[in-house]
Amino acid sequence: MKLSFKLLLYLSLLCFLAAGVALALGYGASLLGPLITTMFVALAIGVRGTDTIFKSFAFSLWIFASVSFAMFYPQYMTSWGGYDLSNLIVPLIQLIMFGMGTQLSLQDFAGVLKKPKGVAVGLVCQYSIMPLVGISLALSFGFPAEIAAGVVLIGSCPGGVASNVMAFIGKADLALSITLTAVSTMLSPLATPFLMQLLAGQFVPIDAIGMMWSILNMIIAPIVLGLLFNHFLHGKVKWLDDIMPLVSMAGIAFIIAVITAAGRDSLVSIGLLLILAAVIHNALGYFFGYWGCRLFGMDEKSCRTIAFEVGMQNGGMASGLAQEMGKLATVGLAPAVFGPWMNISGSTLANWWRRRALAEEGELPGEEPETARAEAGTQQVSDAE
Repeated sequence: MKLSFKLLLYLSLLCFLAAGVALALGYGASLLGPLITTMFVALAIGVRGTDTIFKSFAFSLWIFASVSFAMFYPQYMTSWGGYDLSNLIVPLIQLIMFGMGTQLSLQDFAGVLKKPKGVAVGLVCQYSIMPLVGISLALSFGFPAEIAAGVVLIGSCPGGVASNVMAFIGKADLALSITLTAVSTMLSPLATPFLMQLLAGQFVPIDAIGMMWSILNMIIAPIVLGLLFNHFLHGKVKWLDDIMPLVSMAGIAFIIAVITAAGRDSLVSIGLLLILAAVIHNALGYFFGYWGCRLFGMDEKSCRTIAFEVGMQNGGMASGLAQEMGKLATVGLAPAVFGPWMNISGSTLANWWRRRALAEEGELPGEEPETARAEAGTQQVSDAE
């Protein structure tokens, strides 16, 4: 490991210890804010220089850094020079979805014909398990109406691009994962508004037609443009392929920071309950996605794939819809909390499944090439998912 990465890891440890001392001595946000934010930034950069499983958590650590900054300094993430930063959320999501489109091809949709059973089971699980789990948690936890609607919203969204990365790392069926993400996203203008009106209409008024048009404008149109770009200009604009993952990750971190700042007061009061709901929602998605496929007699790789697709939603889409509803500080809180956790749990599960698969194949002693490919794959994580 390079000395610079080691120094950053030591710096993060020093900041952690200093924050603990400051908290014990009763110091406030003026000291804790810089220490905690610096700790996450140094750790996010430092782990990139390691050869451990923690390297795959770099993106999640950047998310924690942005959330920490927004919690301690919300005034810097709400407006700049009088300009409301929440106005940037939808354009950023459109840019991220365009990047997703550039990674797709028409062959990805042809996967429906190649694996119709896997796609059918995945779609049924995606648009039944998570919305029902979402409404169950919203009612069980007794969240305020608009925050409860946000929990249902994140469960009613399609799978995100991060699920494709986790499927690759976890030695699942990558082709099926990409196909499911693409098809579930294309169905979302009909499925998501219907589910929101059916399940979340008791919490907030839902304009299903307006939501459908928002999804078409914010999600589908950019993906189609990206798809056309990839079809006609594939390999001709290499710099775009290189930069889009970084743009997507930066965009997601910025979006989550803006939502966190806008809903800071609500997060302070119910943050722990919302985190608990995120953990339960995500875990049940993996569990029911995996074992639901087992009930249909599907193979191990397909079960892993659908577990990721069901457990990891498109948090960016949910955030954008919350902004379009004019309820970013409340409906948007669940996507902001659920997104980072999905990346942490997804990375952990994917690495565990990968190591188990390699052990079964007897490849653990010489796993360096697979590890390198997996680490490269984590660079593509681009939703809050």
